[in-house]
Amino acid sequence: MKKIGRLDKPDNNGSAQMFQNPVLEKLSRTHISIPIIMFMVIGSVSFYYGVTATSIPLLIGLGMLIVGLLAFTLVEYLMHKYFFHMVPNTKLKDKLQYSVHGVHHDYPKDKDRLAMPPFISGLYACIFYFVFTFLMGDYALYFLPGFLIGYALYLGVHYIVHAFQPPKNFLKILWVNHAIHHYKDPDVAFGVSSPLWDIILGTMPKKD
Repeated sequence: MKKIGRLDKPDNNGSAQMFQNPVLEKLSRTHISIPIIMFMVIGSVSFYYGVTATSIPLLIGLGMLIVGLLAFTLVEYLMHKYFFHMVPNTKLKDKLQYSVHGVHHDYPKDKDRLAMPPFISGLYACIFYFVFTFLMGDYALYFLPGFLIGYALYLGVHYIVHAFQPPKNFLKILWVNHAIHHYKDPDVAFGVSSPLWDIILGTMPKKD
């Protein structure tokens, strides 16, 4: 089992100080609603322009939106497994991994660090737009909203599985899988918003 973070065991009550500078420390934190609202607004504007400024049929556009949503679930899985959990075999990788994800494993209940700060989230959205437009032209106006809806759902699910008790319904699997990932085996359950790719790629937690 790979060790994630620097503490011997997770601290469910604490919070890391990432920067000595109080301004940078403040900027490293965010309320979860801010990036979610940002993504939904940007996605809505993109969808509006897809409908009003292109000749793409709405049905095809909605299909692209669904493809974008599914694409995000795969990106979420791959980023979590291969980037967030990279082997920190150099000082640079160790610092990068801890800043991006290791700190979350050390302090999993720190609600202010369950999403990237807004300026980074906004930069991501801009990069996504230009990359998707380069790859697919006007279809990106529909693909981007689906991708950002996926991102917003991921942030929302990630927040509630850390902040609230699991429900007594089929959604409980999301809480159980993420708890196993944090407290038992960080090499499984890389999907947060959905177990889809863990099922397909064989990283679902083993049943006792």
